[in-house]
Amino acid sequence: MSKGGDLEAVWLMTKIARHFLFDRAARGSSLVDSLNLHYRFFHCLILLGSVLFSSASLADRYDYQHGVSYIEPLKYSAEFKHVEYVNPNAPKGGTLRFPELGTFDNFNVMVDKGRRAFGSELLGIRAITTDSLIEPSYDEPASFYGRLADGIWISDDYREFAFRIRENAKWHDGTPLTIDDVVFTFRHYKEKGNAGIRTALADLDRVEKIGEREVYFSVKKDSEGTPVLPFAVGTFAIQSQAYWAVNDPTKTTIVPPLGSGPYKVKEFVLGRYVLYERVDDYWGREVPIMKGRHNFQYLKCDYFRDESIMVESIKADVIDVRHESVSKQWMTQYFFPAQERGLFKRELVYLDRPWGMWWPIIWNLEEEKFQDIRVREALWLVHDYKWANRVLMYDFYEYASSYFYNSPMAHEGLPSDKELELLLPFKDELPERVFTQEWIEPDTDGFGQNRERIARALELFAEAGYSIIDGVMTNQETGEPFTIDFIFVSSFNLRKGMPFIEALNRIGIETTARSPEVSNWIYRMQSGKFEGGDALYIPNNTPGLALRNWFSSRSADLPLSQNWMNIRNPVVDFLIDRVMQARNREDFYAATRALDRVLLWNFYWVPDHAMPGYRLVHWDRFGQPDSDIALTQGETWLDTWWWDEEKAKRVEVGMQQLGSD
Repeated sequence: MSKGGDLEAVWLMTKIARHFLFDRAARGSSLVDSLNLHYRFFHCLILLGSVLFSSASLADRYDYQHGVSYIEPLKYSAEFKHVEYVNPNAPKGGTLRFPELGTFDNFNVMVDKGRRAFGSELLGIRAITTDSLIEPSYDEPASFYGRLADGIWISDDYREFAFRIRENAKWHDGTPLTIDDVVFTFRHYKEKGNAGIRTALADLDRVEKIGEREVYFSVKKDSEGTPVLPFAVGTFAIQSQAYWAVNDPTKTTIVPPLGSGPYKVKEFVLGRYVLYERVDDYWGREVPIMKGRHNFQYLKCDYFRDESIMVESIKADVIDVRHESVSKQWMTQYFFPAQERGLFKRELVYLDRPWGMWWPIIWNLEEEKFQDIRVREALWLVHDYKWANRVLMYDFYEYASSYFYNSPMAHEGLPSDKELELLLPFKDELPERVFTQEWIEPDTDGFGQNRERIARALELFAEAGYSIIDGVMTNQETGEPFTIDFIFVSSFNLRKGMPFIEALNRIGIETTARSPEVSNWIYRMQSGKFEGGDALYIPNNTPGLALRNWFSSRSADLPLSQNWMNIRNPVVDFLIDRVMQARNREDFYAATRALDRVLLWNFYWVPDHAMPGYRLVHWDRFGQPDSDIALTQGETWLDTWWWDEEKAKRVEVGMQQLGSD
């Protein structure tokens, strides 16, 4: 019996004993009834004692810890006061203004419908209105510390885990955040959450309250325990049971839901901006993993439909900071008087994290023509990354030769012995080159004239039943032309894809290419209304459940999942499970590298470029921690920077001087 079941049994036994001893006695009874009454009462006492003893024993099982990690030992002890990459004494105040591309029409983090507003996120640095049970440390590979939880317990086989929440946690309306909210959250996520959530929690079985501050989780009997699941559960946003009891959690909403996090929505104009205000009495401000973070009094997110206007807005001091995603703009647009005077900063920050693939071309495998691996390889051969990088992107990027680019998870050389242990049972189901060749950057001249690759591509098309007839790539059996309808996320990505499109046109493949409004692009990708498209894939430091959402057969059949390609490959499924079930570094890296090879040699994506660093542009009115660890993880300026009055005054005076010059 579980600890939760024990507590329920205690309550039941007590009720039964009271009924027999007091209620029956009050009504009067015969001698026989009286004897039976006493017998049953003492039997209940014995059972009650047994249960209480059992509960006490089970309670001892939960050796709660302040943090957990499954790859490296924890860096911070139970006595730590704050992490090293923050300023624990950072002043509070000021406003940070930043942009988002597109629009928004939803504040509900639990649904994928519509476009969620910045801040309304399920997990991660952007989840500023909600709290999670645990929080990752940026300066460790896979370590998490208590946020809502002040205690974390995980069984040795990862089949059970429990959290104990803090007594002072509360919602923004002042009501306590309780263990009932936690139980409600995960029961709802399991049953009615969006595709990504349900895929992530597919192995989760029981969610039980086992005390006033404790919650217990277990996996299904037919599922293996995985180190990934407790960490995924721990980082999901906790929801208010009371709030969602009178509001529909399965619907989009333009009313910001009740939260508990460091910020709450102060005002917004639908589709234009959201202004967040710091919660001055935020319950978690002194929690060690949270101390020194979320220092701005206001965060303002402005929405733009056009990236060029976004650039001009930061130069005009309408916004304060952004990550520049377009190489041309990075190389040409940020050299102006304020930058020359040191009032405006242009910084390339090395990213100490997996970078994955920056907007590769992806194929919808529901389309019959893309189901043939020879066709997918031929399309990959036609692509000349070096050409596009040289002509359009100032030779800024590196080639993304791995789904886990810039990390030890990426493949290297030929498969190791540990990788072969995973791959050899599927030898007949995998491309031979998985075992015999290293997947490397294509050798091109950078001018789009790759005769050998084009020749090989045409051979593969011929093997797949296509030939060029009157200048048109044609299906030999049906006589239908080979066409591709591309959907790109932005006009800049469309521009980046033009060399590839031109190369396809040269071998007789007819193409169309569009860049719809971002919300429409998301809808088309999620609903499979595309043939070729692009996607931003940046894996976590320790990917697990997210891999299942992106690449597994489980998610292919779920509406609104991120498996936009509709990959259904049992070997991929197996390797994802191995990643999630890894117990040590060696097994983990063997599984990710094997998975990397299988994905690459199946040519599901046409890899493109990877970022050599984080292109940060900002006005110099902010304080930053001495450590650059946080910044190398991405948008951590949101919660580790602070308003610096002295710097802000310097910028103000400097701009006045420029205006008078």
